[in-house]
Amino acid sequence: MRLIIAEKPSLARAIADALPGSPKRQEGAIVCGDTTVTWCLGHLLEQSPPEAYDPADKQWRLDRLPIVPGTWKLAPRAKARGQLAVIRKLIKQATSVVHAGDPDREGQLLVQEVIEHLKYRGPVTRLLISDLNRPAVSRALAKLRSNQEFQPLFQAAQARSRADWLYGINLTRAWTLTGRQAGFDGVLSVGRVQTPVLGLIVRRDNAIRDFKPHPFYPLWVDLRVEKGQLRAWWAPKENQPLDDQGRLIDRTPADALSVQLPGATGQLTKLDQQEKRQAPPLPYSLSALQVDAARRFGLSAQMVLDICQRLYEQHKLITYPRSDCRYLPEEHLALAQRSLTGACQNDDTLRQWLNGADFTLRSKAWNDKQVGAHHALAPTGKPADFSQLSATEGHVFRLVVRNVMAQFYRPLRTFEVKAEFTLLNEAFRARGQSILDPGWKPLFTTKEEAPPLPSLTQNERCQAQDVGVEEKETRPPEPFTDASLIKAMMNIGRYVDDPNVRKTLRDTDGLGTEATRAGIIETLVQRGYLVRQQKALRATKLGSALIAALPRAVSTPERTALWEQRLRAISEQQDDPSAFQHALLDDLRALLNQSDANKLRQSLQTAQGETGSPAKRTSKARKSFTKRKSTGGRKK
Repeated sequence: MRLIIAEKPSLARAIADALPGSPKRQEGAIVCGDTTVTWCLGHLLEQSPPEAYDPADKQWRLDRLPIVPGTWKLAPRAKARGQLAVIRKLIKQATSVVHAGDPDREGQLLVQEVIEHLKYRGPVTRLLISDLNRPAVSRALAKLRSNQEFQPLFQAAQARSRADWLYGINLTRAWTLTGRQAGFDGVLSVGRVQTPVLGLIVRRDNAIRDFKPHPFYPLWVDLRVEKGQLRAWWAPKENQPLDDQGRLIDRTPADALSVQLPGATGQLTKLDQQEKRQAPPLPYSLSALQVDAARRFGLSAQMVLDICQRLYEQHKLITYPRSDCRYLPEEHLALAQRSLTGACQNDDTLRQWLNGADFTLRSKAWNDKQVGAHHALAPTGKPADFSQLSATEGHVFRLVVRNVMAQFYRPLRTFEVKAEFTLLNEAFRARGQSILDPGWKPLFTTKEEAPPLPSLTQNERCQAQDVGVEEKETRPPEPFTDASLIKAMMNIGRYVDDPNVRKTLRDTDGLGTEATRAGIIETLVQRGYLVRQQKALRATKLGSALIAALPRAVSTPERTALWEQRLRAISEQQDDPSAFQHALLDDLRALLNQSDANKLRQSLQTAQGETGSPAKRTSKARKSFTKRKSTGGRKK
């Protein structure tokens, strides 16, 4: 019997549908002739806790750190024991095994660790599927490769899993025990991803707290030109009193110029006019959908993920949602009209969008080279019964349909004008935009655009009419919301100074992955490090105190980039997993030596000292984390 082990049930069903014969379901598997397809449920295994290696480590003690397993052990996840038992029974009957994990680093680990844990010694081949359409799955089944080719990928993923365990277990124990010395009785959880995310928010909150506003004074002038009137803004020269963004911070020069301007004449000295075409926004990845749904409907990242899971598993209206890809397989293009027609049947808004679509168009969204382990979110084509959907499920479903539908709308065409006028030897700038063809834009917004500038000609004359000096004040940065935090995690390189580190973070998935970002935010909330204040995510006093007490290297994203460089090298056979672990242990010992009870006591005083402070309000959260969980799980 040939046994195919898929990463998840939806992939197993797609494989079974592409096999010859009539599929027969049994507990935890699908039988197709002499082939049986079974599945994992994400990670079935997790890194064993410290006490599995030495019972003495069940008690948390500083003198036992760092804890470093000699021979690594995996244990079944509590909710996965049943499915693991199914695979154990089937693998004993198998003459060959096909590894059908996702075609990425974590997908390689997820299935292979099960095969190795169950001590299977027979031949293993690798099935690589990124498109669940039946023809694509059939082609993949015809191109099985040796699993041995993917050993470097497995070693990189395994190294990441073990490194996260070493980092999280040891630093959490160290700072928790140091916290006890400082008078704090809760768990102070530290992780490679969650702590830099908390650090982002704490630093943003500190910037808001420490912000000192200052006034600035923009000057505007209404200019009469040959074919109408426009408003232009003064661009002061560098010898004027300006802030770092070129804003005038002393009103005197603006007042002096405003007295001279009325009636003054000048000319248009610079004119930049060009037509621009903007392609429709791509279909959604999960994170991109979370950003838009948070902005448009005020939904948290976790709520969007949960809604997507229901739309995928329960209602079967959208494709696999935990995707980091915004492109679709080229093969899907021929099926798009049928699937969109089905998706739009029972909703007036969707039908209206469908009526405006031109299915002879092809956008850049259909690109096999850009599709990785998963493709972008898309409707399956099943008609939605909106009476069975909640309002928020309907909102999210429409967003998914809209972004695929937009691929069959013309590009947005605009005419953009930038003009600079010179009067009294000073520069005044104006800009405007007119829409030549709205294309896909009406699907996304009905907001009126700013009025366009009148028709202009290089060197034409102008005359100043009304003039005014406004008094404005600089504003602090906005606090993070679910939307802006997810976006920051996706584009974490923007928060890093080193250009090499920034490039690595840009080339990878940033902080967290599509499947984990929402959970990271909710974990920080549950652990009492963050609170939601309306839409804003703010650090609690406890969260701020922890970041203040930790070495800066623990709360910034650079480590993720440095690890990613080493892990990528391991996957390309240019580095060694043991060398990576040795370097990590050196780093870890240096960090452990920086735990400082006095510093932690000072930073925790405010958190513990006020009735009703976040530190007091999170006793349930502290108790729920007294037993430190493994951090070696699926990162997707």
